[in-house]
Amino acid sequence: MNTRLHYLGTAARIIEPVQHLAILTCMDARVDVSALLGLRPGDAHVIRNAGGRASSDALRALAISQAVMHTREVMVIHHTDCALGRFSQAQLNEQITMASGHGFAEELGCFTDPIQAIVEDIERLRACPYLPARDKVRGFIYDLTSNVVTEVPAPDRIPT
Repeated sequence: MNTRLHYLGTAARIIEPVQHLAILTCMDARVDVSALLGLRPGDAHVIRNAGGRASSDALRALAISQAVMHTREVMVIHHTDCALGRFSQAQLNEQITMASGHGFAEELGCFTDPIQAIVEDIERLRACPYLPARDKVRGFIYDLTSNVVTEVPAPDRIPT
């Protein structure tokens, strides 16, 4: 028997996440979403990028998650000490340019206020016409030092 399939159990045979949950979070290796939330394989889609931002690519992934795999809730989880909050857009562009030897000027979603960044991402998700389930989008900040996840109050407005 395939060891991986045995480990996953029924999760290997179910295409839709068991909890109908999608999580947008940072790619930072210090953020272990499964351990943090007690998730098992097959429970949720986890979409990761720099900063856990609601980028165009993240919106496309969430559109597929909701339309095809029937997720109905989205958690946006940012964390303390994030590189996108520690560096400016210009600093990151310069570092990437120097490291690669090629000019880099892409928008990365840098921020100075981590709570405001979460609010902006919630608003962007709720405004996205390609997401059929926009009413259950919640934001959280994960404090790496204390290992505590705190919900961030969301804007009250939900687009129709």
